[in-house]
Amino acid sequence: MSTSFTNQVIAQIELYTKANTPNAYKTGLYVLPKLLDEEVARLHLAKLGVKLTKLTDEQAKYLGISKEGPFKADHYRY
Repeated sequence: MSTSFTNQVIAQIELYTKANTPNAYKTGLYVLPKLLDEEVARLHLAKLGVKLTKLTDEQAKYLGISKEGPFKADHYRY
């Protein structure tokens, strides 16, 4: 439940910080960007004492993803 609440807060921060900028969201329904969703996961894992490592260049190349994420394909829904 706390990750759900955190997602809502992160979404509100995203909307607020993008308001009145060229990247502002138009009125509508959006899926939380994967990078933000993954940030919520990182925050919660850190609170649980989990230490995540960064992908190496070799791992990122093998997986076909950026080292910074997002780590799932666009069609994947969390």
